[in-house]
Amino acid sequence: MKPIERADIVDWQTYEDTRAQTRPAAIAAKAARRVQLGEHFTFLFENRDTIRYQVQEMMRIEKIVRDADIQHEIDTYNELLHEGGKLGCSLLIGIDDPADRDAKLTAWRGLCDHLYALSPDGDKIRAEFDPRQVGDDRLSSVQYLAFPLGATAPVAVGVDHPEVTVEVQLTDEQRAALQADLES
Repeated sequence: MKPIERADIVDWQTYEDTRAQTRPAAIAAKAARRVQLGEHFTFLFENRDTIRYQVQEMMRIEKIVRDADIQHEIDTYNELLHEGGKLGCSLLIGIDDPADRDAKLTAWRGLCDHLYALSPDGDKIRAEFDPRQVGDDRLSSVQYLAFPLGATAPVAVGVDHPEVTVEVQLTDEQRAALQADLES
């Protein structure tokens, strides 16, 4: 997937002026790529449209105007865009109770080694993850992943960690969106 470039991004005020018209398409793109896995895990598969939206939203919220700061946002989010049959994904681990969250993020420290996408032929394709997001004693509640899928979208995503095991089948809409991303 071609990375976002500075020329793809408008200033935050121009974005604010057109946000009502452009936001529904971005939300729809995100919805087609959002996979809820059990009670605590949300996979958000990313593409150029979702990443551009994230950069624009960050600029709007934080009123970013300096080119170096804008480029930093672009560079940060571009890390989720990949080429060669690989899809980037944000994993959000949602646990409302702070004590429960701390306990689970500690118990699930090795979780990243247990995340997978299931290929149509039944192979578990393990996620690649950013080791900067795993501390010495606990996991971060947001993880950036990549799945080296090749040419075909997965049929399911799952976790097979000793502390938590769950798998969910992707909908036809989700598979079509991910297939389109693999082909772009």
